[in-house]
Amino acid sequence: MLEKRKLGTQGLEVSALGLGCMGMSYAYGAADDAESEATIARAIELGCTFLDTAEAYGPFTNETLLGQALKGKRDQVVIATKFGFTFDSNGISGTDSRPAHIREVVEASLKRLQTDRIDLLYQHRVDPKVPIEDVAGAVKELIAEGKVLYFGLSEASDETIRRAHAVQPVSALQSEYSLWERSIEEHIRPALFELGIGLVPFSPLGRGFLTGKAKRAEDYPTNDYRSRNDPRIQGANFDANMKIAEIAREIAVAHHATPGQVALAWLLGCSPHIVPIPGTKRRVYLEENLGAAKLELTTEETERLDAAAKLLGVAGARYTERMMSFVDI
Repeated sequence: MLEKRKLGTQGLEVSALGLGCMGMSYAYGAADDAESEATIARAIELGCTFLDTAEAYGPFTNETLLGQALKGKRDQVVIATKFGFTFDSNGISGTDSRPAHIREVVEASLKRLQTDRIDLLYQHRVDPKVPIEDVAGAVKELIAEGKVLYFGLSEASDETIRRAHAVQPVSALQSEYSLWERSIEEHIRPALFELGIGLVPFSPLGRGFLTGKAKRAEDYPTNDYRSRNDPRIQGANFDANMKIAEIAREIAVAHHATPGQVALAWLLGCSPHIVPIPGTKRRVYLEENLGAAKLELTTEETERLDAAAKLLGVAGARYTERMMSFVDI
């Protein structure tokens, strides 16, 4: 069984590794609800009880899937979901974190998840049209009503985090963080440490790249997010970035582990208040990911991994220009 970790200083405790559920319904090829539900059940059996979803995944269908899968098991898990986007027929169309809209989203999410409370509610992306104090205040009201237990932010700047935290304590920040994505280290991670806020890295395996099994963007099906939206595996960027994955592979061989397990073990070793949420819809990859909790890297290996991105450089942006516009506000 996985050990527990504390996210923030407000009392939120979760499994040391979580399960990102997005790919079960969205972005990474065709859905397989039966296998996804079996993966969720297996995660709970193994003590991986921190489950991450959002209204945006589908949109809406991922929360519905999770609600169905958790019938009779709700009290065994910690559910994190998110608000903050608007949608049209093409998917995400913009941001909306008006307090009235936050309340609408929470009521809809509760119904889809078939629950009476959301354990951790994130603002999915900062809305520049709505003061973060108003957002934090709206979540504070929902916490007082018992519909939400803890407050989180995603991809927010250190200034925004501080302003929100002053109104309603933030338990966790969810941002991309991995061996090859280290942009939060200069300003954001120090702010989290100072304020007592946990970090939940999404895409801790570089959207599969750090597993050593990634393909070039053009080799993925057109309905796979990576075929259009991941510059780091496009063209020459793919070859340049393989150097970082190769270091993880070399260390993995020494431990009879996988490169993905090495990447996750590195994150787990960065801080006891970091909880990665690798995503998968298949039991075999779930079990592989959870094996990272037993992997102990040497100081030399950790230092080599720490230095990899800085020494080798990372080629390409992590999002398209449009999606980057939602980050670090």
